[in-house]
Amino acid sequence: MQKKTISLIMTSFISLPTYSLSADIKSNDKVLLEAITVENSSSEMTGDYSYYKTKSTSATKTDTPLKETAQSVQIVNKEVISDVNAVTLKDTLSYVSGISHQNNFGGVWDNFSIRGFSGHENTGMSLLKNGFSDNRGYNIPRDIVNIESIEFLKGPSAALYGNSEPGGTININTKQPKFTPEYSLETSVGSYDFYRVSTDLTAPISQSVAFRLNAASQKKGSLRDYVQSNKNIIAPSLLWSISDNTFLTYNGEYIEQKIPLDRGIIAINGDIKAIDSKTFFGNPNDANTKQENHSHQLKLEHYFSDNWSSNAGLAYKDNSLKGSSSEVKPFTNVTSDSVLLRTRYRDFTSDDISFQADVKNVSNIANMKNTLLLGTETYKFEADTVMYNLNNSVRVSNIYSNPTYTTLATGKGTLATDRNEEQKAVALFAQDELEIGNYRLLGGLRYDEVQMDTLNNLNKKNTTQNDYALSPRVGLSYLLDEQWSLYTTSGKSFRPNTGVDINGDTFEAEEGLSLETGVKFESSNKRVGGTLSLYQIDKENVLTGSDPSGTYSIAAGEVRSKGIELDINGKVTDNVKVSTNYAYTNTEITKDSGGTVDWWSGEVVNLEGKELSNVPKHSGGILAMWEDSLSNSSSYGLGSGISYVGKREGNYINSFNLPSYTTVKLISYWKADKNLTLKLNVDNLFDKEYIVSSYDRSWLSVGDPRSFTLTMNYKF
Repeated sequence: MQKKTISLIMTSFISLPTYSLSADIKSNDKVLLEAITVENSSSEMTGDYSYYKTKSTSATKTDTPLKETAQSVQIVNKEVISDVNAVTLKDTLSYVSGISHQNNFGGVWDNFSIRGFSGHENTGMSLLKNGFSDNRGYNIPRDIVNIESIEFLKGPSAALYGNSEPGGTININTKQPKFTPEYSLETSVGSYDFYRVSTDLTAPISQSVAFRLNAASQKKGSLRDYVQSNKNIIAPSLLWSISDNTFLTYNGEYIEQKIPLDRGIIAINGDIKAIDSKTFFGNPNDANTKQENHSHQLKLEHYFSDNWSSNAGLAYKDNSLKGSSSEVKPFTNVTSDSVLLRTRYRDFTSDDISFQADVKNVSNIANMKNTLLLGTETYKFEADTVMYNLNNSVRVSNIYSNPTYTTLATGKGTLATDRNEEQKAVALFAQDELEIGNYRLLGGLRYDEVQMDTLNNLNKKNTTQNDYALSPRVGLSYLLDEQWSLYTTSGKSFRPNTGVDINGDTFEAEEGLSLETGVKFESSNKRVGGTLSLYQIDKENVLTGSDPSGTYSIAAGEVRSKGIELDINGKVTDNVKVSTNYAYTNTEITKDSGGTVDWWSGEVVNLEGKELSNVPKHSGGILAMWEDSLSNSSSYGLGSGISYVGKREGNYINSFNLPSYTTVKLISYWKADKNLTLKLNVDNLFDKEYIVSSYDRSWLSVGDPRSFTLTMNYKF
């Protein structure tokens, strides 16, 4: 409570000078919101009824059109989300090139890679929500109930957002309040005991204040034996139009999830089909893992004049993950029809508070438009990690036919981890965009200071680590005509490494360098757009694994990812919407001077020349929808989505691989009138059995089988 009080006081002091300045501006300098957004007043031009959007809120933090931005940016908008009837963030990944699934911690968090880079193994990839970092701590898989759009920023974004991966960053834009009343209720039922109800309510409270409330409750079964989950979300938001030039928004979110931690199946001597996909390698008597996420965001926007504007924002988040779960030890070599499990009790909590502010100036200098952005950011993150370990607690027998479960030991076991972590960071950044004829120049630079303190309560040893980073970005776009543009860009990234080496010393931060070029297309009616990009990314100071003793990490690695990506999205005719993508992603560990342990054989393996795990060389997908009217008040849509994922390496030493797979989904809707819409979706139409991702041969995540979902949405 004390932290929240301090946060509100900070916001008041930050807001005060901004509000005072606005009071001194003459009335004829006021900037009406309509004047800013008039270009996008048409639904056809904004892409509201297309799969293509012309602008991103996070790529440059300015209003630069995507066609003029020297970066590959792909946006999954609300049309795609609605048509595929997405429930979670991962349901949208098939419609963007270069995204691959990674180890998801037994299903309790999101983990994906962009262009081969997946981030920290315990916090995942670089992810933002409304421009604030959203991946620190353990986060429940993101639900779609309050998501308006998802922006995939390819390549380094450290010049704006700091600590991140060079492959890319995801920014989630949440639904915001409207002054036009809209109320809807949606219910869904589906295969494997899937039940979900959600609501979306927005309306004005007064002439200057509007609210929005998104909420959902869900129960979901699974192909997997003994695995079912319950989830509840409530996300309130408020918009206060203080004046024509000043706006204050609040976005809150509470998510609770109860689910068994499910590591998936195991491979027998590299055979991933030896075990039935339903077989649960856990203890059916374990209680669910319970997760809770609370987040609050407060943002103040002010327009001083036609040329000057500013933003200031404060975010607070606390997460918790608690519960016992049994699992096969990683790297276990199963040679009989039974396997022993370990049980772990986890009590993970974290608190994250951050502040960011920027000021933007748009001016004309000798017929050249110049957009300058200056900003600052700071955050404090604290995490308490407590874990107990009980080995050989459960035996699973008859694993090939009819598994039986025998409890061999009970209790929490031995305290294995008791750690307190604290991160403090401060950053300054600057960005300048210049329009000279058909040329668009972009330059950015960010300076970060990050301090990490870790206290190991088991041995009372404290470790302090300080990292400093300069992250530049440069880009050039050339507009060939109204529809085509060329771009080239380069940028650096950094991400601090945690832990210590065999000598007790901390590691240098990972650093990445990206080179990229490409061509962009946007139709004259702005309903269709596409990007073809070529890139190469090199990252150094990568923790390659363990030293020969198997105890300490070694920062001796360098990794390269290079590839080609193609994305085309939009409404190609009045009846047809299409989203298609293809990616060639070639990853390789280019240096490993220390080697790492193969836990199956105990031998030290040099990883140089190995590919990154779970990253296919070839992947792609297509989503196509046909829409037409039945009468003046009713319409329908029929479509299909096809997703292909190529062969991938199954672990870090490339000792086995995961086969390629293709899945097909059918999508349809009937809009009976302006208020009632019915949807029927069929996922994995041909019931393809496949492995989504793996950590090693003993943790293989199973893909979802064929399933049906019927949804009714009613507006009132």
